Amino acid sequence: MPIVAQSTETTDWVSRFADEVIEESERRAPGKPVVVASGLSPSGPIHLGNLREVMTPHLVADEIRRRGHQVRHLISWDDYDRYRKVPKGIAGVDEDAWAEHIGKPLTSVPAPKGSAYPNWAEHFKAAMTESLAELGVEFDGISQTAQYTSGVYRDQILHAMRHRGDIDAILDQYRTKKAPAKQQQKPVDEAELEAAEGSGAAGEDDGSGGSAGYFPYKPYCGNCEKDLTTVTSYDDDTTELTYSCTVCGFSETVRLNEFNRGKLVWKVDWPMRWAYEGVIFEPSGVDHSSPGSSFQVGGQIVGIFGGKQPIGPMYAFVGISGMAKMSSSRGGVPTPADALKIMEPQLLRWLYARRRPNQSFKIAFDQEIQRLYDEWDKLDAKVADGSALPADVAAHARAVGTAAGELPRTPRPLPYRTLASVADITAGHEDQALRILSELDPTNPLGSLDEARPRYDKAEAWINTHVPADQRTIVREEPDAELLKSLDEASQQSVRLLLDGLAEHWSLDGLTHLVYGVPKVQAGFPADATPKELPAEIKTAQRTFFALLYHLLVGRDTGPRLPTLLLAVGQERVRRLLGA
Repeated sequence: MPIVAQSTETTDWVSRFADEVIEESERRAPGKPVVVASGLSPSGPIHLGNLREVMTPHLVADEIRRRGHQVRHLISWDDYDRYRKVPKGIAGVDEDAWAEHIGKPLTSVPAPKGSAYPNWAEHFKAAMTESLAELGVEFDGISQTAQYTSGVYRDQILHAMRHRGDIDAILDQYRTKKAPAKQQQKPVDEAELEAAEGSGAAGEDDGSGGSAGYFPYKPYCGNCEKDLTTVTSYDDDTTELTYSCTVCGFSETVRLNEFNRGKLVWKVDWPMRWAYEGVIFEPSGVDHSSPGSSFQVGGQIVGIFGGKQPIGPMYAFVGISGMAKMSSSRGGVPTPADALKIMEPQLLRWLYARRRPNQSFKIAFDQEIQRLYDEWDKLDAKVADGSALPADVAAHARAVGTAAGELPRTPRPLPYRTLASVADITAGHEDQALRILSELDPTNPLGSLDEARPRYDKAEAWINTHVPADQRTIVREEPDAELLKSLDEASQQSVRLLLDGLAEHWSLDGLTHLVYGVPKVQAGFPADATPKELPAEIKTAQRTFFALLYHLLVGRDTGPRLPTLLLAVGQERVRRLLGA
């Protein structure tokens, strides 16, 4: 059932942008659908930094839909960009062999060996498209290969060539400026650098043509398919264009009014698309917004095409558990698909929705994911009981669903850290996992693992792929007889108190009460005494007791939460390992 359309609180950044975009759209294109846009280059794995390029306009577009407006979210696949370099670490790719294709359009480069897709671009687009579907992102995809090679942009290309002097004059304002220092992450870096390194500001090729003059158009060679070409002449009346290739020496003269094997240089291509599509809102990464870069220059060039620059924020980088920089030209960077293997789409959506675009944040693939899930579950509970703050309610609503309805969710969302511990201990034995999970709450036992899915599967995937082998939990097969024999009287008493209470406290809450209560009872306090009622030494006694139990059960001084571990090991085996 669709979510009820409503305007969220003014403290919510998405709602504020939606207000602005609707107002601007009604001024520029009254009565037409609101157009927001993203651009992605499938030059390699499309990573979680690139996802911000999509999620920012998606969230704004979705809010606009919730209010009953028609909206199009365009994703331009920059698949007609040049293949700049061979990403490292891509399975099925021999770096020397694929280097032969540098300079060709991405759609003319072979896919990695073993791929089911026809070319490089389609291979990497497919994974992102699948992830966006799981995230509930509705969009209209536009292949720039299809647009250029079918002649859709022919009039715009001819217009740019006729006005090349005007474009050159705009670009010339920035050519003498010092290129800005590289800034952190460049979320749409391949588009920014799509042409060969040239003479434009910030090291970008702006289409400067040397002694023959400036041309904002670059053909792909008719012989080697590469874009290392130089336009040597152009006639506005006949549209005859002559170019030569610096790689293979090929040269030809074509009529640009019927030629479809080339593209506008990036700094002209982007504003041309803004005008062509009527884009109202499009965010940009930090390097796109630096002085002399594409977004700033495009704001002037777009007028040549009769359009206006979109409104939209500059957005900050996305880190991965302490890694502050990602580049899609390198293999091994986490992608949305990688994140969705270990977290539900609601959590991933929430990470992007709760932070303003200019705020950086990190996505956890390490132990921090457990804390993030705890935070998410607390928010879920606060929203349910009405105690959450308005901005948090808005971010939660954007995370759990879209204007089309709620995303599929786990029927029984048990704590992620508990599920991870159970998956760790049971090592793939689903019957054992179900036994443990059904004992967490004996008054409302889990009837099937499906009730805990997909969260259980995500936690299991995290354990299996992101927790080092030396941190995995392996329960002892036999009691540690030597350790048991060496225990002093106080330690023996603490183990006896635990064993005596096992049967009565055999549930997650009961065992939590028991393991924390044993040191209190030993010190002469009630088991349910609160920390305020206890001396500081009790915490030390608890840590010592916990370490002893971990050593007796798993041979280490740390491990999963003890109540979960005890349930996982099972009452009979716990008694045996503790020397009963």
